Amino acid sequence: MKTTKVAFKNNEGNELVGYLELPTNQKPHNFVLFAHCFTCNKNFFAPKNISRTLASRGFGVLRFDFTGLGESEGNFSDTNFSGNVQDLVAAAKFLKKEHKSPSVLVGHSLGGAAVLMASEEIESVKAIATIAAPSTITHVEGLLSEQMDKLMKDANATVNIGGRPFKIKKQFLEDLQKHDLRSRLSKLEKAILILHSPQDEVVEVKNAEELYTAVSHPKSFVSLDGADHLLNDKEYSIYAGRVIATWAEKYIELEEIQDLETDHQVVANLGKEGFTTQVKAGIHNFTADEPVKMGGNNFGPTPYEFLSAGLAACTSMTIQMYAKRKKWPVENVETHVNYAKQHAKDCEDCDKDGSKIDTFEREISISGDLEEKQKERLLEIADKCPVHKTLSAKVTILTKLIES
Repeated sequence: MKTTKVAFKNNEGNELVGYLELPTNQKPHNFVLFAHCFTCNKNFFAPKNISRTLASRGFGVLRFDFTGLGESEGNFSDTNFSGNVQDLVAAAKFLKKEHKSPSVLVGHSLGGAAVLMASEEIESVKAIATIAAPSTITHVEGLLSEQMDKLMKDANATVNIGGRPFKIKKQFLEDLQKHDLRSRLSKLEKAILILHSPQDEVVEVKNAEELYTAVSHPKSFVSLDGADHLLNDKEYSIYAGRVIATWAEKYIELEEIQDLETDHQVVANLGKEGFTTQVKAGIHNFTADEPVKMGGNNFGPTPYEFLSAGLAACTSMTIQMYAKRKKWPVENVETHVNYAKQHAKDCEDCDKDGSKIDTFEREISISGDLEEKQKERLLEIADKCPVHKTLSAKVTILTKLIES
């Protein structure tokens, strides 16, 4: 995907900073607005992983820092829940002006409550996904329980949340108490997806049940069994992103994919972190990666696995095409390919690494009522598949730099 840093003003004139994730070599079919959890920021694992997963599925995603957090201007101690909601509205206006109004809102923890409230003011929204969201906005008071007396008496206090100190003012609590989330949920005429972990120790899973009961259909629930509140394990945030993308497609308009102007058949895009690479071949999107032991995330096949897959697919296609032309009864063709660097049988310096050659081991299973001679002929045809010929021939690769 492509990641671009953006900035826009909120109603108070503070500059809010975020990142816009865009799919590789494709115009986004829809835009998503992501709201991070209370006192988190746009760069936490969950916002990044979920946003990038959605971008790999053709969505454009804006994740940004609420006022006073991360790189955004303003003082956190002067903010409140109402301000977070208005920050989301400002972000939606930014998307509308620069790209396209968001059709999907995603919120994590208190950010989930914020997107539910903000959706009333963002008419373009058709689907809302919440992750580990509380059913009552005043749930945050539980995080501040040790400082409640001081807040009510002195009007401000420094609280420790997630190991970090934050200044909170009395007005923050007073603002929370103004909002009755559940009473407003039944009025929402939008599709809602609720994701929650049964093991969440910060926002108990009963909140998901209360949210589900409060909202009207269409509504869905997905258990993030085994995840913690912040989805610190990449496995869960990536999974959440995939689930949201698939679920949302039922409720949004998917325009016919329009490719960006390019003379290239295949594009592979990799940022500065890890090896997880977004690949676009024609109108198809998929992911390449390296194993964990090589420093990757193992989110997709390795480049050599893709190469082996190309040989296997081409072999099966070529055999089946030939069989159909001959009207031979081939029911199924299954090609297995393994790749490795091996010593040539007649190598003279086998102790040297350079003496190894690229070797593809191919095994083919052909089902059908065939005579032995027919099977032998089909095995010969396997060597005539175009990818086999390319790999067996001398190949020239021309490389040049282009403007990014």
